[in-house]
Amino acid sequence: MSTSLSACPACSAMPMAQDIVARTRPADSGIADKVVLSLPGIHCAGCIAGVERVLGQLPQVRTARVNLTQKRVTIEGAAALDTATLIANLAANGYEAHELNSDLLANSQAEKTGRDLVMRLAVAGFAAMNVMLLSVAVWSGAEGATRDMFHWISAAITLPTIAFSAQPFFVNAWSALRVRRLNMDVPISLAILLAVVTSLWETALSGEHAYFDAALALTFFLLAGRWLDHRTRGLARSAAQELSALEVARAWKVTADGPAEVALSEIVVGDQVLVHPGTRLPVDGQVIDGSSETDRSLLTGETRPIAVSPGDQLSAGEINLTGPLTLRATAVGQDSTIAKMAELVAIAESGRSLYTPLADRAAKLYAPGVHILSALSFVGWFLWSGDMRIALNIAAAVLIITCPCALGLAVPAVTTAASGRLFRRGLLIKNATALERLAEVDTVVFDKTGTLTNGTPKAVSVLQYGSEAASLALALAQTSAHPLSRALAAELSGQGVQPALISDVREQSGFGVAAEWQGTSVRLGRASWLGVSESEGMETWLQIGTAAPLRFGFEDQLRNGAEQAVRQLQAAGLKVVMMSGDAPTAVARAANQIGIKEWLAEASPADKAAKIAAMSAHGQRVLMVGDGLNDTAALTAAHASISPASALDAARVASDMVLLAGDLTVLPAAHDTAKRATSRIKENFRIATLYNVIAVPLAIAGMATPLIAALAMSLSSITVSLNALRLGAKP
Repeated sequence: MSTSLSACPACSAMPMAQDIVARTRPADSGIADKVVLSLPGIHCAGCIAGVERVLGQLPQVRTARVNLTQKRVTIEGAAALDTATLIANLAANGYEAHELNSDLLANSQAEKTGRDLVMRLAVAGFAAMNVMLLSVAVWSGAEGATRDMFHWISAAITLPTIAFSAQPFFVNAWSALRVRRLNMDVPISLAILLAVVTSLWETALSGEHAYFDAALALTFFLLAGRWLDHRTRGLARSAAQELSALEVARAWKVTADGPAEVALSEIVVGDQVLVHPGTRLPVDGQVIDGSSETDRSLLTGETRPIAVSPGDQLSAGEINLTGPLTLRATAVGQDSTIAKMAELVAIAESGRSLYTPLADRAAKLYAPGVHILSALSFVGWFLWSGDMRIALNIAAAVLIITCPCALGLAVPAVTTAASGRLFRRGLLIKNATALERLAEVDTVVFDKTGTLTNGTPKAVSVLQYGSEAASLALALAQTSAHPLSRALAAELSGQGVQPALISDVREQSGFGVAAEWQGTSVRLGRASWLGVSESEGMETWLQIGTAAPLRFGFEDQLRNGAEQAVRQLQAAGLKVVMMSGDAPTAVARAANQIGIKEWLAEASPADKAAKIAAMSAHGQRVLMVGDGLNDTAALTAAHASISPASALDAARVASDMVLLAGDLTVLPAAHDTAKRATSRIKENFRIATLYNVIAVPLAIAGMATPLIAALAMSLSSITVSLNALRLGAKP
């Protein structure tokens, strides 16, 4: 069972495990004028309208705005907002919601960056068209004062345009040069600046040639590539910050005057904290009062609800399911379980940032070569002619005609085509270098609960004890919000069973439900409550009077395409491993069913991250596929990572790719597409290089007029783009 799975009520009718939050006031609820809630289950326009409609009907809500990309809703209140009421109303309407600490959320600049690039691209394109129109007159034979006038008009258009539109390249080039390294923006910036400087010089001296149109065309093509690259990345928020935002913002502190809601920062080790049913634990602590069950699947992958009683140690992030608990805080703030997981993620993220993209690796070879050729051309022509003006013109022509725009488009053109192809198959690419890294993997590590399996319990063999037992089980299960009870009720109802008439229903926190039926006591709940030894599987027991208890078992169903995906990955030569925090019996059963030979059970978040680090140290390139909080460190430590759309926000943010479809068979196809995309990128580099081999001698020989330079750049860029489109066109 994984409570991270949710349904889109606008698209399907799957029941929500998180409906339990509607039963009581959450411990992490609070009063505020502005609230940010995470909505991991939304993925369509119907969801947006539904969430905003539900919230808009509440009198204390002034505005509610859903961000589908971030899967969040920001709510502003006309009066004080009660987070508990907001979450309960959403849950009652089928929308899973979690409170986020808005103070800890990073302010993403992705939208601003995208708008900025589009604006610069539009300015560069408009200016390039106008300058090219002026250049047509020059190429057609305009001379003397007419030619000079057109050149000066072109300069007046080009200078402010370059100063504005080419800023992204100048900034990146300067950042690289400051640390004494080269990237693709260094030759690009130098080519643009040289084109403008030599054009101004030529214009001031009434020369025949100017490169204003070439400089603008170069800027336009490169900005187009940069914008395509931006689109493939999406929102690149920090997973560590997202994890921190999931920490509960408030807690109920037990004082001499009774429970009082306080900011989490006011809780210190030793304080007593009251945790209501249906809410996430705000601190690590020891139970000192109350009995309940907790769902720790998001933290550990454990599928069964865990019974807790006084003396048990619990971790921040677990969900209290059935009864109120009083904890004595043992770890708070940066010492809590979630904070330590965030630290693991941050460490893993810093390691991944060391990966060098193909474009930068190509720049290390390309940039020095182009600079050397340009410098040699300048020196050679200056020594031969003694005319610095001619030498500088030819040096600029060499830089321009070597087509850095083609190299700049080589990666984004392919990744955009590949991303579009995979998106149509149900896989969203989030990270700029994800495809390159996915193509290099040789090992795939799967989480079990919620990844290879659906993560929701399904009752099996519910009619084996006859109609009377089934009818009683349904009647008792319908009175409980426990995940297993809900699953049992759903299955029995689906089999056409009608509930028995029961009375005097009583729920005993952490154990089960009791009632009276025709003068006989009936109970549904934990094995130990009914005097039966518990097994490692998911189960609940029904006892009618003093008769022997009857066992109802549950299974976590395999996700669609799990077996086929594993077989195809293994057939492609990849090693497949399963790592889970679940019990060994459950992990072994799933591994045998799917066909995975190597597996690890009862793995903590640190264990998973350490295992992947050990694999990487031995030269393995690991693809991690996971969905829970316990997978976030492993997702960021892996060479590449994928999480399902049903995963918790933090897991989706930590991953490079998000599986939008429920079918896992897209994974082998994604690996194949990534390998072909990398091959196309390398082909584009070779195409750009071939153009350079042909064009550079012309430039060095002084035969590269502005028209030839502009045509060469355009032709190489178009060729690179067409080659990239071949990837997306393949069926």
